[in-house]
Amino acid sequence: MILDSKIPDGPIEDKWTNYKFDRKLVNPANRRKYDIIVVGTGLAGGAAAATLGEQGYNVKAFTFHDSPRRAHSIAAQGGINAAKNYKGDGDSVYRLFYDTVKGGDFRAREANVYRLAEESVRIIDQMTAQGVPFAREYGGLLDNRSFGGAQVSRTFYARGQTGQQLLLGVYSQLARQVGLGNVALYNRSELVDVVVVDGKAAGIVVRDLLTGQLTSHSAHAVVLATGGYSNAFFLSTNAMACNVTAAWRAHRKGAAFANPCYTQIHPTCIPQSDDFQSKLTLMSESLRNDGRIWCPKSPDETRPAAQIPEEDRDYYLERRYPSFGNLAPRDIASRAAKVVVDEGKGVGPLKNGVYLDFSDAIDRLGRHTIEERYGNLFEMYERITDESPYETPMRIYPAVHYTMGGLWVDYELMTTIPGLYAAGEANFSDHGANRLGASALMQGLADGYFVLPNTISNYLAPQLGTTPVPTDHPEFQAAEAAAQERFAGYLAIGGTRSPDSFHQELGKIMWDYCGMERTREGLEKALSEIPALHEEFRKDLRVTGSGQSTNQTLEKAGRIDDFFELAQVMCLDALTREESCGGHFRAEHQTEEGEAERDDEHFAEVAAWEWTGDPTKPIRNTEPLTFDNVHLAVRSYK
Repeated sequence: MILDSKIPDGPIEDKWTNYKFDRKLVNPANRRKYDIIVVGTGLAGGAAAATLGEQGYNVKAFTFHDSPRRAHSIAAQGGINAAKNYKGDGDSVYRLFYDTVKGGDFRAREANVYRLAEESVRIIDQMTAQGVPFAREYGGLLDNRSFGGAQVSRTFYARGQTGQQLLLGVYSQLARQVGLGNVALYNRSELVDVVVVDGKAAGIVVRDLLTGQLTSHSAHAVVLATGGYSNAFFLSTNAMACNVTAAWRAHRKGAAFANPCYTQIHPTCIPQSDDFQSKLTLMSESLRNDGRIWCPKSPDETRPAAQIPEEDRDYYLERRYPSFGNLAPRDIASRAAKVVVDEGKGVGPLKNGVYLDFSDAIDRLGRHTIEERYGNLFEMYERITDESPYETPMRIYPAVHYTMGGLWVDYELMTTIPGLYAAGEANFSDHGANRLGASALMQGLADGYFVLPNTISNYLAPQLGTTPVPTDHPEFQAAEAAAQERFAGYLAIGGTRSPDSFHQELGKIMWDYCGMERTREGLEKALSEIPALHEEFRKDLRVTGSGQSTNQTLEKAGRIDDFFELAQVMCLDALTREESCGGHFRAEHQTEEGEAERDDEHFAEVAAWEWTGDPTKPIRNTEPLTFDNVHLAVRSYK
């Protein structure tokens, strides 16, 4: 497999400008002659479909939801980064680029990250023009707040509902294009296979989630914007329907899967309350602007938080990382919480959390100010826990949140399958081994609005005069038949266990051995247990109902089958990467102070895994990473 990143020549600040000038263009009058499929309608997919429709292409957009407004992008709370420097505190495109490369522990591709920082400035203007109600200062300018991993205020926000407001802005533009006839929207349709003809992406096969009917759709190019795979862990902050199927089906057809072990643990989640819980709830990272994180100094502490005096509290982030304090990056803050809980200093009924305390901020700023900033988040926390953060500190603990790994893409966002693109969290390209807070929304919108619409013409222009492969082509028929056989197979097993029971067991293996801390011994144990559990899944799965109507159990069976195969390459990737970096922490590779210890000599590279037909034996390909603008250094937030 050849990994050609297609990074343009020239200084990093000129690469994107030069690329846009040198690329092949499609005449506006010719764009109606091209068909493009977009799978996923969150921020990346919705923005891409709307923009490509606006440009004049014929777009088919697919979502497995009843409405694009249900995309998981809606769940983002805290904000979106942009290098506007409205606070005059020293921000710039270069500083955002530097913070993102450093935040990713020097495991991201420089050219892609710089382009993201460049486009961040335009995103805010675009979304404001679309009516997104960003918070404003007294004078009317857009307000900013701080987020982890940065010492400037560059995060634009709409209270604690930023993702929702941005998604509504994107949806309004998508709906406009649907109304104009430029975008055909297919809802309740789940991708079950990618079709490749003569080595190029030719289309997709989807399953109607209401009727079970399989249909094929062809196009000149296919875009996957289907999010991340955190639900491989069962318990995560992702919506329960989030899955890896679209990306994994593309992987099985030849798209390399890059850095699958790079999963982000978010430090600010409500701790698990029992073994029957089905998902975890995120509390926005923005809370760390005013909340102070601490735990009791003594493992034997039993007093309520308010009765524990200052001298008996350990503000461990402020102690260990004085420069960044409570705004240390997510991976560092998460591991620090694990350390104190493992020492027995956890709080709550299960002693599985730490405190996020707002008492100082309330005393300093007043309850009204805190309510204005975080009121809806406090309300959500109280509904779930029956505890008021105004009266007692929140209890938080790290949880699986975001995945930096994904389909390998080049500078144009094209996968290793020509004509197949991946945007947003579905690709691997911008965050390295750890994503800084408020950068997911930035990447999704940059990819959808500004990157993909500028790069896709390079592939389409030479195809002028061609028509998409007809859906009666043998490859489409074979893909439909294989999907039909697969779903019929799940129904025919007739075992005793539900898909959820297998998913929960798989998730526990993944969290225990491929979670916040990994060891060679644990990863090898996971790699022996997962195939055995997968074999049991094939023999003892029970799917009730039929395949000719709405059947969520059948949907889950297909998604969990793919999670089993993904989990194996995640563990294999973690085992092979003999270093610690960002969200990938190997206990064998840490400093005396417990910090991640990289191995730049052997692992300053992207690991891109190639499907061989056997999930236990993928092929590892590598793309070397070069750092010409940000020098490799020990990552320090002290």
